[in-house]
Amino acid sequence: MGKIFCLMGKSSSGKDTIYRQLLQQKNFPLSPIVPCTTRPRREGEIPGTDYHFFTTRELQALQDEGRILELRSYQTVCGIWHYFTADFSIDLNQCDYLMIGTLEAYRNLQKHFGSDHIIPLYLQVDDGVRLQRALDRERKQAEPKYAELCRRFLADEKDFSAEQLQQSHITRIFSNEILLDTAKEIDAYIRSQLSI
Repeated sequence: MGKIFCLMGKSSSGKDTIYRQLLQQKNFPLSPIVPCTTRPRREGEIPGTDYHFFTTRELQALQDEGRILELRSYQTVCGIWHYFTADFSIDLNQCDYLMIGTLEAYRNLQKHFGSDHIIPLYLQVDDGVRLQRALDRERKQAEPKYAELCRRFLADEKDFSAEQLQQSHITRIFSNEILLDTAKEIDAYIRSQLSI
């Protein structure tokens, strides 16, 4: 049975960039799991590639059909936004997967698939660097939401605290100081887990 590699970290820790680099490897046998959300699309995000975007009504229909594997809801300064993983094209008998998630998503997927099949990849970056990255990204938006940026930054301190990492049995941490080096390190780790 296959594995799901769950790439995690606080906001602006480089998850999206490393995710794309890992999936671009021609000889890398991972399929993407595209996350789902009800939040508005950001500038430059591609539906079906970055996220599957749904309305709250569409989310409810998927829940009614039993297609939601895990669901998280956040009270933001812009209202309630839902993030979730649906069962679209996930077949661990066919292949291995790479996804971006949170600790909560990781734990919920562990319950669904079993801990042997969900492998954590936790990225760590200096908070000052993360904050600057987040600010730079937000400035590029047509309508920057700085209050939401601050809410997420502070929420990450709680969501990814040392206690939360310990409770989730996250012991392997990848320090993302030099992006290319981190991507190579994660690539090698995934290959070791798959015995490639």
